Formats: sequence, structure tokens, C-alpha cells
Amino acid sequence: MNASRRVDLVCPAGTLPALKAAVDHGADSVYIGLKNETNARNFAGLNFDAKAAADGLRYAHARGVKVLLALNTYPQPAAFSRWTTALDLAAHLGFDAVILADPGLMRYASERHPALRLHLSVQGSATTHEAINFYVRRFGVRRAVLPRVLSLAQVEHVVRNAECEIESFGFGSLCVMVEGRCALSSYTTGEGPNTVGVCSPAKAVRWETTPRGLEVRLNGVLLDRYADGESAGYPTLCKGRFAVGDATYYAIEEPTSLNTLEILPQLVRMGIAAIKIEGRQRSVAYVATVTRVWRAAIDACRTDPDRFVARDAWMHELAGVSEGRQTTLGAYHRPWK
Repeated sequence: MNASRRVDLVCPAGTLPALKAAVDHGADSVYIGLKNETNARNFAGLNFDAKAAADGLRYAHARGVKVLLALNTYPQPAAFSRWTTALDLAAHLGFDAVILADPGLMRYASERHPALRLHLSVQGSATTHEAINFYVRRFGVRRAVLPRVLSLAQVEHVVRNAECEIESFGFGSLCVMVEGRCALSSYTTGEGPNTVGVCSPAKAVRWETTPRGLEVRLNGVLLDRYADGESAGYPTLCKGRFAVGDATYYAIEEPTSLNTLEILPQLVRMGIAAIKIEGRQRSVAYVATVTRVWRAAIDACRTDPDRFVARDAWMHELAGVSEGRQTTLGAYHRPWK
């Protein structure tokens, strides 16, 4: 595969200003969610109502940028109409694709809106070409987003054998769990991220200033304690600090961001159709910075793939907006394999 081929840059937006920042800084596509549990970033103050979505679509389309709607949670029987209504809205407003995880919703989309382009969400947790091809043949899925648990060799095998486009994550926060299979939050709160759209529901989060520091609890479970002046991120069970023996540390997962910039030519050569940036819950400044850097990198790779180098300035900028201020190649780089 020629590394000079076109690869889409797919960027996140949790608000209309973030969407505009992504468009203005070089995104090929922007993905957004609605203001309810139909998307997996269901945070207060984020996401789009119908008017904001229509405004975002007009802004992006006027500049040649596509907009994708993430409907990537799993409908529950009593509220299935909430998801189908969202799908109907996507078709009505003219979204360029919907990102789905639930097969029942895919069936609804393929039957009611056959012209609407379907992407398989990372929340669908499809890690093999056999799984991906099932969705292609049964529902007409046009692109699949790979979970961030595959090595480069495994990604290449999937790309070679999948019957649709493959989208791969390039940058953003990592989770210790395979996407679509996390049960930690439901263990603690009784509500899972794949049904309510967030792994730490705001109603279960409590912050309290104590003599020992700022404490945060999830449904009464102490997740972390911060010293004065220490940066405190949004609490999740997998990234809490816990007492283990005589030590207190990130016992499950330390906050880290995936950054695949240095292996971009390899991803492109193997036939990746799109690079996805994580972060719909992040700030406008984050979206602008990451989009600008990745736009420059993808363009440089396309112009001269054999001489592509991840520039120090790019890596420095990305490190500055990384979760935990550190990055990794994640599962892509497994030297023992």
C-alpha cells in the first residue's frame, strides 16, 4: 500500500466551539454525540441538541468537512425509541455517517435509512476480521473502528482481510479495558458505561475537602486523594490510586495517552483508512492543538513517507495535552511478539 494515499483525520468535538476548532485546524471528519445516553461521553455540559448539531453540520459542510454522529451505546428495551429517534434525526439532518455498536440499532438503520452510512463503533469490540465482516454483510457497515488492544501485526491482518474501511486510534486517553466490555463502573454504581453513556455517572461522584487532602469518591468508594495544588482529573475506577500493602499508587492503570505519531507511515502503508483522535470530553484548546499537529503530520507523511519523522515539536505539543502528561504506543508496540 502506498503511504502517500489519503488517510482521513477524524477528530472529536463535545461542543460547537470544539467542532469549529477541529474544522478550522484541519480535520477531515468530526464526530459528535447528542445530549443523552445514546453516546458514550454522556457528561453534563457536553454534546449537542438538534439545533447545535444542525449548526455544526452547516459549518463543517460549508468547509468540506464531514460530521459523524456517535450513537455508540446499547439501547435498553424500555427506552429503545430514544436511540431510534436519534437515528431518525441523524438521517433528517444529513449526518455523513452514524457510529453504532448495537446490532439491533444497525438493523433499524439499514431497514429505515438504507442511504445512511454506518460505521462500527469501537464499543462494538470487534477485534477480528471475521467479526467485522459479519457487520458488513449483515448490515452494510462501511467502516469499523478497531479497539486499542491489537498489535501492529494484528491490525495489518485485520486490514488485509476486512471487507470495509478500517479506522484506527492515533491519539488520546487509554483505558485498561477492552472497549465495549468494561464492567467496573457498573460494579461500583450499578450503571454501566455502555447503557448510560459514562463510566462515572456525575450523580455518583462526590468531592470533599478533608484535613488529608481533596478526596473524590464514586458511590462512596474512595478513588483518590489529592494534595494541595495537585492536578485532579475526572474520577474513574480504573485510574484511581489505591492502598496496596504499604504503598498507594495507580494499582489498575496509570493515566496515560496513546500516541502513534512515530508509527504513522506503518499504519498508512498497511491500509488504514482513517486515524481517530479520542477526546470529546476535552477542551477546545485540546481539540485545536491535537488536530493541528496531526494534520501537519499526516500531510508530511503523505508528501514524503520515506523520510517521515515525528518531529520533536509535534511530540512536545502532544505530550502537553496528554492524560497524565505521558504517552505510549500502547498495544501497537509489543516487542516480545
